Amino acid sequence: MSRRRLTSLIASLGLLFSLPIMVGATDPTSNFADRVLGRHNRERVAMGIMPLKWDPMLAASAQDWANYLARSGRFEHAPERPFDPQGENLWAGTRGAFTLEHMVDAWIREKRFFTPGVFPNNSTTGRVEDIGHYTQLMWRDSGEVGCAIARGRIEDVLVCRYSDAGNYIGERPF
Repeated sequence: MSRRRLTSLIASLGLLFSLPIMVGATDPTSNFADRVLGRHNRERVAMGIMPLKWDPMLAASAQDWANYLARSGRFEHAPERPFDPQGENLWAGTRGAFTLEHMVDAWIREKRFFTPGVFPNNSTTGRVEDIGHYTQLMWRDSGEVGCAIARGRIEDVLVCRYSDAGNYIGERPF
């Protein structure tokens, strides 16, 4: 066997054996809680905010709403819970096209429009919609998060629920 062919065979075998690792890295459900919590806390700790803890009850609540959104094809926030307010971030995108990290990073990228101050006057664009996911993810009084993903016919839907809720008018996010 020629040296060139042997090199090609070794490279192919390396790719074959690494495939399960690569699939695990892009599968949104692989190590789900660790990955989504880690992505949230990396940003919070970098800004000097206490890390969030995973809450299975919030995750169950998020799963119910994610399933509803995926099944119905709708994209809207859940009705307010006056006696148990929860913050909520939503994300939807082409089914199977995004990693969990890309989903959470979409909220974190809103940081580019964030400016310190009193909510909702935290957007350099003047639009709260441009920073609302980021401020909820970073809200200083939020201590727990629970998230869930559901697959719709066309889209994946990620829902994260936060306690205590954030984005209160007249308060500083952090």
